[in-house]
Amino acid sequence: MSSIPSSCETFPDCGFRQPDSGVVLSCLDCFLKKGSIYSFEYGVPPTVFIAKVRGGTCTTAASDPSETVIHRAMYLLQNGFGNYDIFQNNCEDFAMYCKTGLLIMDRLGVGRSGQASSVIGAPLAAILSTPLKLLMPSPVGVATVTAGMYCMSRYATDIGVRSDVIKVAVEDLATKPRLGWPSGGNT
Repeated sequence: MSSIPSSCETFPDCGFRQPDSGVVLSCLDCFLKKGSIYSFEYGVPPTVFIAKVRGGTCTTAASDPSETVIHRAMYLLQNGFGNYDIFQNNCEDFAMYCKTGLLIMDRLGVGRSGQASSVIGAPLAAILSTPLKLLMPSPVGVATVTAGMYCMSRYATDIGVRSDVIKVAVEDLATKPRLGWPSGGNT
């Protein structure tokens, strides 16, 4: 075990992390010194999800009770989260798994997180809507259709509606690497 020296006077364990792990225990005050925090909504209705133009802000999947969420996060703090990957294993994926316990079985699919899906979905929607310029002379109409296609592509990749998602106990992640994060160490 190791820890990052902490200047936090309130929480002595603030800054703790295992060697070679990207998961760090932090109090909210220390976390906020390094950036901003945004509220992520769980269990939103499909209409709210689709209406959100910015990806990575919500999911239709419901959150588990706080005790379960904290247990998952602490277990992953002690045992690792897998190798970091911007599209398949990022900080949003960590938070979503801790909150829901849901994992995508097919690791080769489109990104797990809303932000990763948005990076893929926005250009795809723009490309797919390009032929509409021939049918719709109005740039507003094309923009509206493109935005709609983008929101629907985000919805199709949401962890709360995908058919290739299963609930996995945090203790089973190491024994079933194809269901969890890529093997080969921590982030």
